[in-house]
Amino acid sequence: MDTNQHELYEYARDRIKQKKRLFVHFIILVIGSLFLFVANKWLSFHSETNWWIWTVTIWFFIFVFHCIKVLITDSFMNKNWERAQIDKLMLKQSKKIEQLKNDFENSKSIES
Repeated sequence: MDTNQHELYEYARDRIKQKKRLFVHFIILVIGSLFLFVANKWLSFHSETNWWIWTVTIWFFIFVFHCIKVLITDSFMNKNWERAQIDKLMLKQSKKIEQLKNDFENSKSIES
């Protein structure tokens, strides 16, 4: 396997791990929510407070952020995006270096 194929394989493997963790997070969220609901009913005999709703809501927002990271952010900010950004910055730096060299040579020729 050449390096390009190996990089593609590693990227695919990492993406699958991320999606698997997201799925596990979802299952734990559902089971944990049910557990918190039952715990709230058993531990709060005559209380009207539903503390489990706040806990599940916060947990759900954490899950939403996890979804955004895995499904949106990491899908377009991948290795190809990083390479393109690096190439763009390197091109910009090389242009600045060329401009500085030209300016230096022009100032040197004017002094002569």
